Amino acid sequence: MLRQGGVHPVLARIYAARGLSDPRELSSELAALVPPGALRHIEAAAVFLADAIAANKRMTIVADYDCDGATACATALRGLRMMGANVDYIVPNRFEYGYGLTPEIVELTAREKSPDIIITVDNGIASIDGVLEANRRGIEVVVTDHHLPGDALPPARVIVNPNQPECGFPSKHLAGVGVVFYVLLALRAELRRRGMFDAATQPKLDSLLDLVALGTVADVVRLDANNRILVAQGLKRMRAGRMHPGVAALFRVAGREARCASPFDLGFALGPRLNAAGRLEDMSLGIECLVTDDVGRAWAIAQQLNEINLKRREIEAEMQDTALLHLDSFEPSGASTISVFDEGWHQGVIGIVASRLKEKFYRPTITFAPSSDGWIKGSGRSIPGFHLRDALDLVSKRVPGLIDKFGGHAMAAGLTIRGEHFDSFQQAFEAVGRAWLTEAQLERIIETDGPLEDEFYSTHFIEQMDAQVWGQGFAPPVFCDEFRVVSQRILKERHLKLLLERNGRRYDAIWFGHTDSLPERARVAFRLDANEYNGVTKVQLLVEHAEPA
Repeated sequence: MLRQGGVHPVLARIYAARGLSDPRELSSELAALVPPGALRHIEAAAVFLADAIAANKRMTIVADYDCDGATACATALRGLRMMGANVDYIVPNRFEYGYGLTPEIVELTAREKSPDIIITVDNGIASIDGVLEANRRGIEVVVTDHHLPGDALPPARVIVNPNQPECGFPSKHLAGVGVVFYVLLALRAELRRRGMFDAATQPKLDSLLDLVALGTVADVVRLDANNRILVAQGLKRMRAGRMHPGVAALFRVAGREARCASPFDLGFALGPRLNAAGRLEDMSLGIECLVTDDVGRAWAIAQQLNEINLKRREIEAEMQDTALLHLDSFEPSGASTISVFDEGWHQGVIGIVASRLKEKFYRPTITFAPSSDGWIKGSGRSIPGFHLRDALDLVSKRVPGLIDKFGGHAMAAGLTIRGEHFDSFQQAFEAVGRAWLTEAQLERIIETDGPLEDEFYSTHFIEQMDAQVWGQGFAPPVFCDEFRVVSQRILKERHLKLLLERNGRRYDAIWFGHTDSLPERARVAFRLDANEYNGVTKVQLLVEHAEPA
């Protein structure tokens, strides 16, 4: 069907393997977005916010402290101001106030901003106590979030979250910034109905899509058809140079070319620099970078963020070394999960360390760092087939009182426990792992798209692949074939540089972070890359995995 729809034969095979059957799902035009009305309570949110703008009520955005939260805050702030709202924001320090809209954050917001309305972005769905405290103070709360709700919802004025019960929105994978963008679309439509502006004079919300794309990719949500449109449109703006000064500055400080912007740049170059602020200091610096229109100020902040990110890398490397010492006697075959705690760890970086350990050992992993007064905070990362939030839920039900609080998704979650309960938690978590995970699930599997015909080892084919948005849940193509290893050498003591031959044709290849040599014949899983050197562009293979043929 895809081929009949005019899709390139190899791409048709790749898309079909990822569950796509209709060429219309490949559209990257804004008109193909799921309409906002499909989100539960979005009309109520639009009417409430439109009334609040008309009454000039004071609004304060309470953001989360990661890249999704920062981009969601900047998107909400810019979008609401375009529509005449009296709006400000506050970013609580994660180390003092914890996650979500807590009663302490409500008290802080009331003291510093005295708002009539609090709008949460990328948090709030679990903030029952915080919303009660806001209500007690006469502050109304609009919750916009994408995290999974608990058993009860907070008593907010309006909740917009594709994952709340009875929401029929087909794309459950919107990031926090995507939810906010949708709320803005609905609000604009409501203000249009009220005659505030018409189709010609209305604010151009598509100018926010660079922020939406950055937050969506950095939050590693599933790139379903709807998210791929948001990301594709954002990338298109970046490549054309139509982006906010802060986004442009982050490209520059990361040494990446915005004119060739890719999801990889957003996830691995821009996202970590924004995230570093929230991990080590507080996210207000990251948000300031995204909300300023002053090019010089944006550049100065981007340089600061880059410095913080370098510091984050150093801390992370030290923590990783310590983690491996803790796991020195760890035998993966005898365990289905990993829980590690160290007194000297920084709680802003434990999530990354959990991620690295999960990659290394291929086990659901939770790393803990000291918090305050004997409490320790854990951050977890999971593997396919093991729903981390549900696992924590089961632990808390099996051992009441063990976990103070927890929340998150299938693949990432956080929790707080008493330091003296670490061993009990480790055992309870491992018991869930043993019950839920089979041996087969604990084996790392590299899925490939099989062999690639000779004529498609070309820069032209790479261009066609690069026109699509690849990422979480829509994996970039990985091909697999047998090659003769013509030559190999170690580059910068860290990478394996190869010359591979197949059917009389030779290809440059590189295996990053790997130095073990290969036999003369190898089976190689690889991605295609166009490598530009001295003005000449050649096909290069990026090796994902290799084994003796």
